[in-house]
Amino acid sequence: QVQLMESGGGSVHAGGSLRLSCAASGDFGSSNCMGWFRQAPGKGRERVAYTFSGTGSTYYGDFVEGRFTISRDNAKNTVYLQMNRLKPDDTATYYCAARTGVCFVSSSEYTYWGQGTQVTVSS
Repeated sequence: QVQLMESGGGSVHAGGSLRLSCAASGDFGSSNCMGWFRQAPGKGRERVAYTFSGTGSTYYGDFVEGRFTISRDNAKNTVYLQMNRLKPDDTATYYCAARTGVCFVSSSEYTYWGQGTQVTVSS
């Protein structure tokens, strides 16, 4: 049984920082992808960042613009998203997601999802 548990959301002013955490339990394969999606009112679900276990490669949505960093602690089975220089447009619910295999697939192909954590950025 695989479970993803998110934490770290909150409310900050523009320019502030937050670190999101996603702790995974259970086995979803040695070759796997973990990452983050987000969804805000009036917008569809966006791909934020991903990391692939096979190569350690990381990927970011274009809107990140160098402000976010995704990392993984294999010993703790936890993935992090460090978000700096936050903007009001970053306000959204952030979801951790994981799957066995590669990262570059539709969000519907991700098997495991966290409950979501709210990020609110005020101007």
